[in-house]
Amino acid sequence: MNIGALDLNLLLTLDVLLAELNVTRAAQRLNLSQPSVSTQLARLRSIFNDPLLLPGPRGMLPTSRAEALREPLRLALESLQRAIAPPQAFEPDKANLTWRIAATDYMSSAIMLPVIGTLRVAAPDCRVAVFGLNPPLVAQQLEKAELDLIFHTGDRAPETLHQRKLFSERYMLAGRIGHPHLHPGLTLDTFCQLEHLIVSPDGGGFSAATDSALARIGRARRVVLSVPHFLFMLEVLASSDMVAVLPERLVRRSTQLQVIEPPLDVPGFDILMMWHERMQRDPAHQWLRQQIMAAV
Repeated sequence: MNIGALDLNLLLTLDVLLAELNVTRAAQRLNLSQPSVSTQLARLRSIFNDPLLLPGPRGMLPTSRAEALREPLRLALESLQRAIAPPQAFEPDKANLTWRIAATDYMSSAIMLPVIGTLRVAAPDCRVAVFGLNPPLVAQQLEKAELDLIFHTGDRAPETLHQRKLFSERYMLAGRIGHPHLHPGLTLDTFCQLEHLIVSPDGGGFSAATDSALARIGRARRVVLSVPHFLFMLEVLASSDMVAVLPERLVRRSTQLQVIEPPLDVPGFDILMMWHERMQRDPAHQWLRQQIMAAV
């Protein structure tokens, strides 16, 4: 059978007829005239090539074909009704979901750490899976429902995604507690002579935003170590005389590091929360985004 020959009104009428087994009562339930329901029944008989309902001593009797249609049709219409019904309010304390979020380790620390306690209390049966951020693939991963949400810097952010700015970040200079050179008034000359380490997410890089800022004024610094993750960087800083220019939110609460303003202006960056159109109106996703916004 070509499903294109059917329309929803005919299926609704058939569902009511199979429930009532009476054209008059079916017409009343459907708020239609009896002749209209009879006309629709005639069309259904033609489409299914089956009488569907036969005259009986107390109403109408379903044929075997109609009997076979009864339950699948009811379930299909109920499923369709649920699909088109307005979304129900999200109840976090009753939800059982897994949210998949992509972020760098810095973003996990700056964004997820402040919100995770709220999520555990408000939505105790929900889980969060944090994945490493792979910028070239995130738009595709969101489209394929492999991810629900990502955190991304404002530069080179995919333009096809919904976005919300979480905060603007600035850079600070950090080193171990008691570092002999980390004090207010640090000169640019001393800054450039110190041994620096940087995070290179792609691996092996020895240049970052600070080096671009220095190059604009004809200066350079000594970058002696490049690491792929912030966690390792923090451990190295706490146990050596190396220093690093780091996002403020990563180090401002550290008890192992001393933090001061760098002796030059290093442009900061924006952190965005981004998601696909498919999740734009999802009540659970909206709730999650609200919790993150409130936490940061």
